[in-house]
Amino acid sequence: MNFIDFDKTAAFKTLSALGAEGKAFDFRARLDAERVAECQTAMAAGLRYCWAAKAVDGRVIEALQSLAEEQELIAKYRALLEGEVVNTGEKRKVLHQLLRSGDGRSLTGKPVVLEGRDIGAFYQAERARFSAFAEKVHRGDIKGAGGKPFRHVVQIGIGGSDLGPRALYIALENWAQKEGKQRMAASFISNVDPDDASRVASSLPLGETVFVLVSKSGTTQETLANELFIKDKLQKAGLEPGKHLVAVTSETSPLAHNPAYLDSFYIDDFIGGRYSSSSAVGGLILSLAFGPEVFADFLAGAREADQTALEGNILKNAALLDALIGVWERNFLNLPCTAVLPYSQALSRFPAHLQQLDMESNGKRVNREGKALAYPTGPVVFGEPGTNGQHSFYQLLHQGTGVVPLQFIGFTENQRGEDVEVEDSLSQSKLLANLAAQIVAFAKGQDSADGNKEFPGGRPSGLIAGRRLSPPALGALLAHFENKVMFQGFVWNLNSFDQEGVQLGKVLAKKVLAARGGKDGASGDSALDAYSKLLGV
Repeated sequence: MNFIDFDKTAAFKTLSALGAEGKAFDFRARLDAERVAECQTAMAAGLRYCWAAKAVDGRVIEALQSLAEEQELIAKYRALLEGEVVNTGEKRKVLHQLLRSGDGRSLTGKPVVLEGRDIGAFYQAERARFSAFAEKVHRGDIKGAGGKPFRHVVQIGIGGSDLGPRALYIALENWAQKEGKQRMAASFISNVDPDDASRVASSLPLGETVFVLVSKSGTTQETLANELFIKDKLQKAGLEPGKHLVAVTSETSPLAHNPAYLDSFYIDDFIGGRYSSSSAVGGLILSLAFGPEVFADFLAGAREADQTALEGNILKNAALLDALIGVWERNFLNLPCTAVLPYSQALSRFPAHLQQLDMESNGKRVNREGKALAYPTGPVVFGEPGTNGQHSFYQLLHQGTGVVPLQFIGFTENQRGEDVEVEDSLSQSKLLANLAAQIVAFAKGQDSADGNKEFPGGRPSGLIAGRRLSPPALGALLAHFENKVMFQGFVWNLNSFDQEGVQLGKVLAKKVLAARGGKDGASGDSALDAYSKLLGV
C-alpha cells in the first residue's frame, strides 16, 4: 500500500477541474423525484443513505471512485481490520471494529494476535465478564453497602468515556421503556466543574446507585477529581465507596486489579476513546441500563455496517460514498463546516459525539509522517435535533453568506408509538414533513423581489433514513460515521487515531496547579500566571 498526500494523486487534479461545475450545480433543475429515487443506497440494519441533494453528478461519482481506488481505501481498511499498525503517532493497532466481532476474528476472518495473545478473544472475554456483572446486578446478587439493590447507574468519565456512551443511552432510553427493556436509570458525570457531580449526586438515592469510573490511563484529571467527589458523598452518607464503584480501564493503569472497586473491566491501547463505545466503556453502562442482549443487538448492527464498508463500489458502500462526498465538499467546493441534524429527539446528543469523533480524528494539519499538508482536512462539525434547530441556527444556514453542507437523519416511526393529532396530522408527520421541506428548501431556495425573503438555495444535504431507531439501527449509525471518518483520514493521508492537539492545554493546567505549591506560586510563564491570577487560581 502507498500512503501519499491527497494533492499528489491524479484524482485530485480531476476533481479540481470539476470543482467549478460543482459550485454551480443547479439544484432547481436537477433535484426531482427521479433523482431522489436514483441517488440512494442501502445501509446496515435497514437504513438508507440518499445523496440526491448533493452537488454531485456522474462525472464526480466516477472521479470519487477513482480516488477510492488510487488511495487504496478498502485495502487500508482491511489492513486496519487485520491489526496492522495504522496509528503511526502512537505506533498502535486500531481495533474498535474487532470489538463488534461475533467470534473474536476480524471481518476478513483472520485472528488478530500480538505476542501470542489473541486480542479478539480478550475482547470477547471482557464482554462476557461485564455482561455477567450486569446480570448479577439485575438479579440482586450484587447490592450496595446498605444492602439495597442497585436501581441507578452513573458513568464518570470525560471525552470519549462520556460523549459516545451518553449519546447512545439517550438514544435508546425511550425505545427501552416502550419495549420493557429498561433495567436501570443512567446518569453521567463528565465536567470537572463540581456543579456537575453535585447535581447528579444530589438527585439520586446513593445507597441504590452504582458508579462506573472510566479512564483508560487511570490518570485522567477530571475523572479522578469526580471520583473523589462521589467517594466523599458516599462516605458522608455512611456508605462504603468500594461497594458502589466499578472501574473500566486498561490492565496497566492504577485502577486495574484494585480491591477498592467492586470489579474492573479492561480495554487496551488499541481502542481510542472516541471509538470506545463498543467496548466496556459503552457496553457496561448500556448492559446495566438495558441488559446485555440489547447491547449485543447494538453490536450486531455495527458489525453489519463494518462489513458493508468493505464493498469496493462506492455506490454500494454508504460510509465510503458519504466520506468521499465530504472530501469533495471540503476540498473542491471549499466548504469548511458541516451540520448534523437528526430529526429525532432520541439523537439529541449524537451530534456532540460526532463532533468529537470527526474533529479529534481529522482535525490535523500534518500527514501520517508529521509533515505539513497543503490542503484542508477535517471540517468543523456541529448540530442539534430538528425541529429545534429550525428555530435556532437555520437562519444562517438558509440565508447566511456561507454554505454549510448538512447531514439529516430521520425515522418513519417514533420510538414510543405515542402521538397526538393536531390540525389533521400527527406530530410525527409534522416532524417528517419539516424534514422533507428543509431538504428541498435548502437545495432549491426561493426567489423574491424582496431580498429579505429571497433564499439563494444551493445548500447541499444528505439524508440517512430508517423505520425506527432501534439498537441495531443505532449500532449501524454509529459505525457508519466511524467508518466515514476513517475513510476521509485515509484520503487525506492523516493519522485519524491519535489526538496530540488535546495535550498541550492539559500540560499547562498541571503547570498552573503545580505552581500553587511552590514558593512564589509562579509557573515561569507570565501570561499563564496572569490569567491564573485573574481567575483566582
